[in-house]
Amino acid sequence: MENILKVEKVEKYYGNKSSLTKAIDNLSFVVDQGEFVAIMGASGSGKTTLLNVISTIDRVTSGHIYVEGKDITELKGNQLNQFRRESLGFIFQDFNLLDTLTAYENIALALSIQNVPAKTIDKKIQVVARQLGIQDVLNKYPYQMSGGQKQRVASARAIITNPKLVLADEPTGALDSKSSKMLLERFHYLNTELNTTILMVTHDAFSASYATRVIFLKDGKIFSEICKGNHTRKEFFDQIIDVVTILGGDLNDAL
Repeated sequence: MENILKVEKVEKYYGNKSSLTKAIDNLSFVVDQGEFVAIMGASGSGKTTLLNVISTIDRVTSGHIYVEGKDITELKGNQLNQFRRESLGFIFQDFNLLDTLTAYENIALALSIQNVPAKTIDKKIQVVARQLGIQDVLNKYPYQMSGGQKQRVASARAIITNPKLVLADEPTGALDSKSSKMLLERFHYLNTELNTTILMVTHDAFSASYATRVIFLKDGKIFSEICKGNHTRKEFFDQIIDVVTILGGDLNDAL
């Protein structure tokens, strides 16, 4: 199976010589095409830093990150902008929708930037809106939508360009339990039916149980890794809880 993402001996330091913090410590792993991988760990484990360097929001101190074989740690300027625009989809905890645009316009913006024709944009939006169950909010502004609806609109914006990799940062963090479950069911659909590759950072074991693999970080290193395989989601959830318990520390940081 093809590697979409390859993280190779990555290290990330913050601070200066007098006060140096190693956020990521010689980290290596791969994500294959069509995988849904969750990254878990307590506060300070390095999971957000990892997402930041993969998304090119931040730069690695050493090591390499490859997306479809391209070393993204070497990209600069227009090449970097093109990579972000065409290869990555972002889903943030706080939605990051533009308040002055309707849901339709927020989603369309991702395609407009790529100079996609208006007729093609409309067809693509109608398809993704049906997939995510947001047809009835396309003409609404963010302030007129629930948290769950806004997050699904944000998800539509992230996947409409058919990115190689979707990065989700605590996507259920601002949602109630019902909205969280609905969003995760949609993630599962995108992954299993559309073969979307998803890397999701989460502190929530319930959210992680929707993934096909969970990587646990501790002190910037991989502490453990488990795969769902043929287990039910409930069985996988129990396995996740077992690892979280072994990790120790403040349980609320990881659940």
